[in-house]
Amino acid sequence: MAHVVDLRSDTVTKPTKAMKHAMVNSALGDDVYGEDPTVNALENKIAALLGKQAALFVPSGTMSNLIAIMVHCNKRGSEAFVGDLSHIYKYEVGGASHLAGVMLSTVANKPDGTFDLQELEDRIRGSNIHEPVTAMVAVENTHNYCGGKVLPLKFLDDVGALCKKHSLALHMDGARLFNACAHAQEEAARVVRDCDSVSVCFSKGLSAPVGSALVGSYHFIEQARRARKMLGGGMRQAGVLAAAALVALHEVVPLLALDHKRAQVLAKVIEGLFLKAFTVDAHNTHTNIVLVRISEHAPLTADQLVQRLAQVCLAETQGDCKTPNDEGVIVKATEFNSKTIRFTLHREITDEDLWLAIMKITYVFKELSSSLENK
Repeated sequence: MAHVVDLRSDTVTKPTKAMKHAMVNSALGDDVYGEDPTVNALENKIAALLGKQAALFVPSGTMSNLIAIMVHCNKRGSEAFVGDLSHIYKYEVGGASHLAGVMLSTVANKPDGTFDLQELEDRIRGSNIHEPVTAMVAVENTHNYCGGKVLPLKFLDDVGALCKKHSLALHMDGARLFNACAHAQEEAARVVRDCDSVSVCFSKGLSAPVGSALVGSYHFIEQARRARKMLGGGMRQAGVLAAAALVALHEVVPLLALDHKRAQVLAKVIEGLFLKAFTVDAHNTHTNIVLVRISEHAPLTADQLVQRLAQVCLAETQGDCKTPNDEGVIVKATEFNSKTIRFTLHREITDEDLWLAIMKITYVFKELSSSLENK
């Protein structure tokens, strides 16, 4: 069979042996009653790491973000500002409006994941009875759609000061927060210092099978617990899942920089091909996400490129591109938009996997580039 290198997302990571051992041997109780010792240990651990008072273990990052919105915007018809390329706005099924009765207003994300704070301040509302009341601002770190960008500390400091000035809650969608910390070489508590709440995912690059944490003050988490119950997120003996997340914080977080290094290698190789049809900004590849953009003038879509990377042709196994695997190599990628694909490095990608993926990507990119030039 062909060797498969799955670069679609770091969500495909599976639990480590240590995680499975911890899950089998975890001490359990009923978390809805607050009696699961493993969940309690995880919540205390992640709250301490982020320098906050308390935390809540939830099934997913989408639920975590939604709960934060529900608590901060507790009056229906409130307004929350998010980036126009943010995960909350693009990929969370409109839950803020459908379930929380909150209007999401967008500010244009810059390529580095930030947005214009003067524009944000100019658009804050609440004094006019005809308008909704602005209640919160959300930032995303790392910023997925902008290519895993890490938000500058100065921006976070400035947006924090702006929110305090106008009595707005500041929430961070920190699904890949520890990737941001690894790149910035800063403690998590410093990065989220001015945030009133933070969502952290354990099931992406940290390799745990399920779960996120919502972190904030005692009062915030008390309200968040009620919202979690309302949304069906009370998981009873959830320690079997929390055990894996605890191991992830100890075992996998220190390894995230390796994913970043491999992403850099991949980005630099693609950039070094000097193909007009495909571009990568290797210098601004901060973490484990590599975005490849297809030229607007090329008659090729991201979907077609993803499909070709998932195919093995005869020339790859019997021609000049023959690999140590006689059945060839399949590289799985994600279509981001019609002209962009995403490769995501993660713990399960070894140096050999990376080398095979580079061979495949190089072959396909040159093949397609040549065919485009001959048209």
